[in-house]
Amino acid sequence: MATQVSNRGSAGKKAPANSAAAPARSRKPRIPAVLLKFVIAVSSVLLVLYLVVHMLGNLQIFFGPENIDGYAVWIRTILEPLLGNEGFVWVIRVVLTLAVVGHIWAATVLALRAKKARPVKYVAGNKVKGNYTTRTMRWGGVIILLFVVYHILDLTTGTLNPNGEHLAVWDNVHADFAPSRWYVTVWYLVALIALFLHLRHGLWSAVQTFGWNSNKREPILKAIATGFAGVLIVGFMIVPISVTLGWI
Repeated sequence: MATQVSNRGSAGKKAPANSAAAPARSRKPRIPAVLLKFVIAVSSVLLVLYLVVHMLGNLQIFFGPENIDGYAVWIRTILEPLLGNEGFVWVIRVVLTLAVVGHIWAATVLALRAKKARPVKYVAGNKVKGNYTTRTMRWGGVIILLFVVYHILDLTTGTLNPNGEHLAVWDNVHADFAPSRWYVTVWYLVALIALFLHLRHGLWSAVQTFGWNSNKREPILKAIATGFAGVLIVGFMIVPISVTLGWI
């Protein structure tokens, strides 16, 4: 008797609309992943172009103090009649800030979505590859961000620089990377290695985002990305190393 009552009660009871038996509707993300990847790709291009110009400007130090200090003045007087003194520099700073913020924002959103959409962990083979890529981009990005903050306080504002004189680039760089401050040089080199790994993977990801990749071109494009990132980073590394070792 009790069994019959129990069965009738359970049979007559309606299942709630949001019960586990009914599959939950997946809510579409507000911002498409394609758009986020496009933001990362475009911001990456802007940042890479800046790095190339910045690296070429740094290499002026090998031509003497007049060249490097003159370059620092010249870059601040471009379009001076239109933008005023240092106006061009501030335009570059605003564009770079927007690129960095957009880059970090889009990468963070994509990373959180990927983590949420992957309830099952990687299997053995994919785990190594996935963890390496994720850690390289995540922790490399953190190191680069900390380095950028330090670099601005060091050689832009002069706050952390032993000399810290505005537009005295030659003296500031030599005071910064003096042999007695070898730890600063090591910190710069570590940050540049992180930048190399981040840049190499970022360039390859940008190629895929823009749809330029194919099975036939993949080895060549990966080699180009690695070579380009390597040349760029060596161009940055050679300055602190040369100053510390007394080559310039």
